[in-house]
Amino acid sequence: MRALAVALFGAAVCLVNAQQNKEEKEFKCPVEQGNGNFADPVTCRRFYQTPQIILLTFDGAVNLNNYEHYRKVFNGKRKNPNGCDIKGTFFISHEYSNYQQIQTLANDGHEIAVETISLQMGLQDKGYEEWVGEMIGMRSILKHFSNVSANEINGMRAPFLKPGRNTQYKVIEDFGFIYDSSVSVPPSPIPVWPYTLDYKIPHECKSGTCPTKSFPGIWEVPLNAHFVESYEGGHCPYMDQCVLHNHDAEDVFAWLQEDFERYYYQNKAPYMMPFHTNWFQIKELERGLHKFLDWTQTLPDVWFVTITQALTWITDPKTNKQLGGYEPWNCKSKSTQTPKPCNISNKCALAFKEPTSNISDTRYMETCFDCPAVYPWLGDSHGSGIPGRDNYIDQSEGGGASAGRDQGDEEEQK
Repeated sequence: MRALAVALFGAAVCLVNAQQNKEEKEFKCPVEQGNGNFADPVTCRRFYQTPQIILLTFDGAVNLNNYEHYRKVFNGKRKNPNGCDIKGTFFISHEYSNYQQIQTLANDGHEIAVETISLQMGLQDKGYEEWVGEMIGMRSILKHFSNVSANEINGMRAPFLKPGRNTQYKVIEDFGFIYDSSVSVPPSPIPVWPYTLDYKIPHECKSGTCPTKSFPGIWEVPLNAHFVESYEGGHCPYMDQCVLHNHDAEDVFAWLQEDFERYYYQNKAPYMMPFHTNWFQIKELERGLHKFLDWTQTLPDVWFVTITQALTWITDPKTNKQLGGYEPWNCKSKSTQTPKPCNISNKCALAFKEPTSNISDTRYMETCFDCPAVYPWLGDSHGSGIPGRDNYIDQSEGGGASAGRDQGDEEEQK
């Protein structure tokens, strides 16, 4: 009996060793780079037990030019492995936006973030008040005309991916945002994971306007460059900036697939796909994207989540096996406070005159709420007709980040 026990024990040890040897062969760590944003040789195995996150992001106004295209992406047929609909993140700019459509997207569980009111050029060189007016004003507009709570607007993106140096990040810190997604990464064979700004950014600042100070706890969700060495197209942070319009849908699909696999078969950094409306104006690009999205549905560990959902996972990662019941990515309970929009919106024709212009114009806006007196703009986010009405307080002097969010809601109630 003792001999049998020893033999069984020896067999078990052999099985364990064989399994370990098999794992050593399966898990081969990238060795080119090894800081905290890449697969470290000591801990890289966890990247192979974790989901491949895809972040679909959309910049600019939401309106009739793009809304139906977005609905085709989120068609209710594409699902995450837990059976929930895939989700995306929308960085909204104000001019020409349809706020009923934005409210619909928010109510459907997509994330709404801000990309300024005016999309003005040169904002990266402007001061604190200008950044507050643009970003907090945009958050106020979304609350007032789309009923998106300030507490659900966690992120921002600078126009033209030109971060506002330390000034922009001071606004993020003072007004309770969680993350920025404005920093583009130069082409690199190994993608960069999101990181906090406790320390210096771990890569070259392509724009030249990145923060130089520490902002503890603030997340940067960078835009890795998209490229495929064996294809034409160049390098691009936005998908529509790569030159693919001469290719058919199959070529576009193959390009996206190879670009994606640089993430999937290396360190599984989140694969961000940032779009402007331009992408959806070219049929071959749109068809190629749909082919790619359908192909990813065949992969068991690919998840399309919002940026906030991705950061929630990064701060408390779970293995693929644990994600089926992972509450932050579940859809059993409603994840948003945004109510269902109206069926028939108010179509508002509003007077509009930029502060630097003497010429009046008309802007059109749709919302489920009453039409404002004038077109909302910088300094008057509610469209009251009173220039300079908005008065946002530096919350670093009045209660911290949570108060910064509350202040936005108080502004709505006046």
